This record gives sequence, structure tokens and C-alpha cells, in this order.
Amino acid sequence: MGVSRTLRDDLGVPVAVPEEVRRVVSLVPSLTEAVAVSTPGRLVGATDWCTHPADLDVTRVRGTKNPDRAAVTALAPDLVIANQEENRQLDVQRLRADGVPVWVTVTESVPQALASLRRLLVTVLRGPEPEWLLAAEHAWSVPAPATRTAVVPVWRDPWMVVGARTFTGDVLARLGVGNALAEHPERYPHVDPTEVPDVDLVVLPDEPYAFTPDDGPEAFPDVDVALVSGRLLTWYGPSLATARDELTAQLAARRPGRSWAAGRPS
Repeated sequence: MGVSRTLRDDLGVPVAVPEEVRRVVSLVPSLTEAVAVSTPGRLVGATDWCTHPADLDVTRVRGTKNPDRAAVTALAPDLVIANQEENRQLDVQRLRADGVPVWVTVTESVPQALASLRRLLVTVLRGPEPEWLLAAEHAWSVPAPATRTAVVPVWRDPWMVVGARTFTGDVLARLGVGNALAEHPERYPHVDPTEVPDVDLVVLPDEPYAFTPDDGPEAFPDVDVALVSGRLLTWYGPSLATARDELTAQLAARRPGRSWAAGRPS
């Protein structure tokens, strides 16, 4: 199949894209779900971390940070899709050096993610405009006024939190929850839980680290804690259509910090 289009990805890099993209390998769980739901039959490969849709039946090519490049190339993809944050630049460069076209997305805010998804699904893959994308654009069109300030851990041992210029931070900001570390020079700084700034809330998602009622809240005994779905908070794809309402409910169901003074509910 001859190449008939040269398009620029989200980083502005020219990518040779076939007129009809039939074989796609995704190195990003969010994009895997978006492509599978919106343009069925295109995906031929995905990472081990690509858990949605639950019945996805494609070749697995290892992880987001350590993809099996030989396996990716063997699938003869028309296009590999990656993300600036989730994938390594080295892997993208080496795939391109092997003649594999790679489309890199950038998703540091909700509007940027929605625009990136539209370009990928409609312009690059020439698929129909997804109904879930229209619903997501409507749901997130008006940010809520800021009423709380939070810190958002995403890992422990060592503790890491959401810092500057992240999709997760923008999601929370649009729900009225400001990120206390939004001005930190690092995107995911290491912190000591005993030295976090004064906040109204600690938001603990269940991925990438699986925080639970018994693992995480005990480190913040004097602050309200909200346990939320990591997929709703960090994934950009079909879940965005309902994530606003669901996250609003989960944030409202926060647990008072005093309940965790002993490391477990009182």
C-alpha cells in the first residue's frame, strides 16, 4: 500500500501515513481503548497494560516503557501510536529508524487530549466522529470554580505526586480541585508525605499504584482522603464521556482524615 499523506503528529514531526490505515499497534492504554472502540478491527498489537476493552484480542508487545520492538515490527503496522509522556523517545526513534511510522500524541490537559484524539481518530485513521468524543467535549466544556486544594500521589516507596503540566492535574482543576504542586518544576516530583503543603484533600487513585483504604490513607492522618478510579482520573479516551460525573461523586465521598489516625478506619 503506497503512502499518500504526510501529516505532522502532536510534536510537529512529519509522519508518512497510508491513505488507509488498516494495521495499528498502540503503545498507550488510553489510545488502545479509543481506537478499539472507535475504529474496530484496526488494532493488531497493544501493550500488556492495555486492559480495555476487556475482550481485546491482539498480539501483546510487552510494556509502555519497554516495548518489544521486534514484535512490533513483525506485525507490519501501518502506524504505531505512542504518547510523549507514557513512552520513551528512544523506542520511538528506533522504531522510526526501522521504517515504522510512529504517531506521537501529547495530552497535558483535557482540551489538548480531546483535540489530539479527534486528530488521531478522524484525520489520521479516517474514522467516523465518535459519539463518546462528542459527549466528552460537552461534559468537560465548562470548568468548575476552584473550591479545594489537593495533593495527588501516584506512587509510594518512593512517594511520587502529580506536579506541573499533567492531564491528571487538569482533570482535577476542571472539577474545582486545585493541585498544590502545580507549580513544581517537575511533572511527577518525589515527596515526603510528612512535608506536603497544607491542603484540603489527598486524592488517591487506584493506578498506577493501587492505593486502597488500607494502603495509602494512613500516611495522611490529618487530611481528608478521596479514593478514586485511576482510569477515570488518568485515562483519555471513552471513559472521559462519563468521568466528570463519576469523579465528582467519588471526590464527594472523601473520608475525614481523623478516621485514619491509626492507619485504618476507626
